[in-house]
Amino acid sequence: MTNIQLNVLFKKMQKDDKKEVLMFHVLSDELPHADELLKMPGSITVLEIAKSELEPIAAEFANIQRDSKKTVLKFNVNADSKGKIDKFYPFAGSNVDLLIQPSQMSIEEFYEEPHEGIKYEVNKDGTVTVPEGQLKIDDVEGDE
Repeated sequence: MTNIQLNVLFKKMQKDDKKEVLMFHVLSDELPHADELLKMPGSITVLEIAKSELEPIAAEFANIQRDSKKTVLKFNVNADSKGKIDKFYPFAGSNVDLLIQPSQMSIEEFYEEPHEGIKYEVNKDGTVTVPEGQLKIDDVEGDE
């Protein structure tokens, strides 16, 4: 797939419990790149507003709806992108050149909850050292 650039009306931004919803309207009876766009809903994309200083954001391409007057593109952005997504707000309600690129990130990775993980250091000899008080694999009795 290639990168897609569309002139769209940035219709609205709407906050949900765990995500931000971005809605764009293509105000034309013809949809440029229609074949490629129709394959993208349900996948993760990278959105960018052309000729702006904004960082690109990862978003789920939620759906595409077409009627005789317009095409609506709906994207879900994870709440983790809070700092980046807030910078999009001044563009809402205006026409923008939207760049849409397919991402290699999966839906599962996109919605994965962050976790602390385990702190450790890998020594030069390949062994691992964990901080004092943290559970070690040797401390767990296995049922074999």
